[in-house]
Amino acid sequence: MTPITEVEGRRLALSNLDKVLYPATGTTKGEVLHYYAATAAEVMLPHLRDRPLSFLRYPDGPEGLRFFTKNPPPGTPGWVRTAPVPRSDDPDARQVLVQDLPSLMWAANLVVEFHTHQWRQDSPAVADRMVFDLDPGPPAGVVECCTVALWLRERLARDGLSAYGKTSGSKGLHLLVPLEPTPSEAVTEYARKLAVQAQDALPGLAVHRMARALRPGRVFVDFSQNAAAKTTAAPYTLRARGRPAVSAPVTWDEIEACGAPDALAFLAGDMAARLERYGDLLGPLNDPGRAGALPAG
Repeated sequence: MTPITEVEGRRLALSNLDKVLYPATGTTKGEVLHYYAATAAEVMLPHLRDRPLSFLRYPDGPEGLRFFTKNPPPGTPGWVRTAPVPRSDDPDARQVLVQDLPSLMWAANLVVEFHTHQWRQDSPAVADRMVFDLDPGPPAGVVECCTVALWLRERLARDGLSAYGKTSGSKGLHLLVPLEPTPSEAVTEYARKLAVQAQDALPGLAVHRMARALRPGRVFVDFSQNAAAKTTAAPYTLRARGRPAVSAPVTWDEIEACGAPDALAFLAGDMAARLERYGDLLGPLNDPGRAGALPAG
């Protein structure tokens, strides 16, 4: 029998709580839901709120079927808010908004990665953050990503912009920059320019083009996720990997000191202690006073 739980006045049917989702660690679905409710919710919700979401679903764990969805899943409760996000193939398309703990737990029960746009629902295609997805091509790894991240931090600082880091939850690193509201097209172009400059400044290490032939041993500086239609793994989301890895905020001291592939790998069980020590390292992203303006031109 599926247990019914009440969360802030909403009744939720939470299913298959004993199901092992991550065989490598024995982590069950119930433990995943506990992570979101007890550890992540307070710091994660401000990064999700008002941002239309897409989901990577993996209901049978990372080794099972995985599929990406932008549309509200069948059976979405009427109290879960959605926002219009028109697409060329569906002008009436809508996407889910996770605004509160009940909607977070409803979505987590579907077993999903949470992915957000860089803009909010009231200002479509007008970004209030910029992202660089640093994706290493083997044998490069997170150590090489950190070298590129440090260069980008300094380059952004020259333009008066502040960068904050988080792990991708996989093998790479994300840099996030709070912005004054700026059209996504302009943000993408600026990010592309910096990706090209990173390649020029770090020859043999950074690459700004996605072509697989260019990427072995290098870090792909993916600027394209700033496009209005694209989404990026949200802070604190669990990833569909072999272990319950978190897309976890990290300090610049940790990035500077990174010297081994596992130095910046954090699992769900690591996060309570990190949050107690650091709080939300990405909190400045939600502070309009920290937002910077792209340079003119």
